[in-house]
Amino acid sequence: MHTLFRALIDQREWKAFPAFRSRYQQAAKEVAAAEDNNPALKALTLSDATFERWYYGTHTPRGDARRVLVHMFGYSIDELWAQAPAQLPPAHPHGAAATDTSADDGAHLQQMGRQAAMAARRAMQFAIGAEHGQIGEETMGYVQDRVRDLAARYTRVPLAEILDDLTETQEQTFTLLEGDRATPDQSRDLYLLSALTSGMYAKACHDLADPASAMMHARAASVCATKAGHTPMQAWVSGLKSLITYWAGEPGRALHFARSAAKTAEGQRGSVTVWAASLEARAAALLGDEETVRQANRRATELREFCEPDELDALGGLLVFPKVRQDYYEVEAKVLLGHGDARLVAQAEETVRGYSDPTDAHWAFGDAAGAQTDLALARLYTAELDGAMEAVRPVLDLPLRQRNAGIVYSVNRVAGQLSTGYGRDSVAARDLREEIETFGRLRPLTLPR
Repeated sequence: MHTLFRALIDQREWKAFPAFRSRYQQAAKEVAAAEDNNPALKALTLSDATFERWYYGTHTPRGDARRVLVHMFGYSIDELWAQAPAQLPPAHPHGAAATDTSADDGAHLQQMGRQAAMAARRAMQFAIGAEHGQIGEETMGYVQDRVRDLAARYTRVPLAEILDDLTETQEQTFTLLEGDRATPDQSRDLYLLSALTSGMYAKACHDLADPASAMMHARAASVCATKAGHTPMQAWVSGLKSLITYWAGEPGRALHFARSAAKTAEGQRGSVTVWAASLEARAAALLGDEETVRQANRRATELREFCEPDELDALGGLLVFPKVRQDYYEVEAKVLLGHGDARLVAQAEETVRGYSDPTDAHWAFGDAAGAQTDLALARLYTAELDGAMEAVRPVLDLPLRQRNAGIVYSVNRVAGQLSTGYGRDSVAARDLREEIETFGRLRPLTLPR
């Protein structure tokens, strides 16, 4: 069925995703202006995958997107997602200038590439459905490719760009498992893929400041990892639980899960072993346990020497714990103990330099922001107010779409130190605290409705 939405898109020549997105974002700003400049609406955007699903009518918009689309087209969502009439009405003013916009050869190529990609996804959906009574090699390969892509992209792009793809891929793995079509070997692979997607979804919920939902996804991931019989994945999920509870302000539970991850990972050689030790150090730092911090960081260093890439490390992105991330965790654990010196400042500066190249395979915008805030804290401990302000500035300049829960929590630590530490009564410190408060309030990330 061709929906009215799809017909209107074709009529106005908005099928090229950039063309639709620019008009969608403009409409969102207009709706926001009518609601006292609602910051979440002003920053509203969408991924190409979401647009594709809307275009083919496989998903219906939710939440704020519904209001924006109604504003864009002048029809209700029910009308837009109903069968398109034989005769379309004249174009709404929002689309009046669509055909007047000049398009060079590059734009045409971009549109053709986009159309080809959409067709490829539709062909794969057909292929999955065509393998009746079994799960074929192509279906398994497709799901594996999507999980690998999500793992690699997660740390590099805003959550809004991948959440729809992650939701769909998790649903695909669950559906394939529940369909009783898999062989025993395929079931093991699918349980691992389900563990991976559920683990990434747990991280997504954490980034959206919803630790309760994050833990539910993490527990589902744990069940799937156990069903798959995949020890490194079981350890990774325990580490994920430590991360969730660490940022939720539950250091005791975070320490418990970190030690559980370490115990599960005994005898393994992948980087998850190093992650478990580094997680233990951070959790112990929140508890003020300096001895455990020192021992855990030393163990992480020793484990790194014997580390060999495993299946999780090969996926990269969210599933690998590289040396630069280990350095970031070590600095953070030391900073959280509440005291520092010139050596810690130098170590923090080196960690920030480790995240200075966005093209590096291990670069992650969240870790880069965390390293900057840790440097700010280290400098505040040595009475370098100007240096601390300089360190936190790149974080405060992040676009709304990248302000996830972990980044906001990290920046709030700087605000806390500004309230109690050196220079707390200065005008500069007061202004920076106020800016950080605004930074934390203006967060468009919300869970899907």
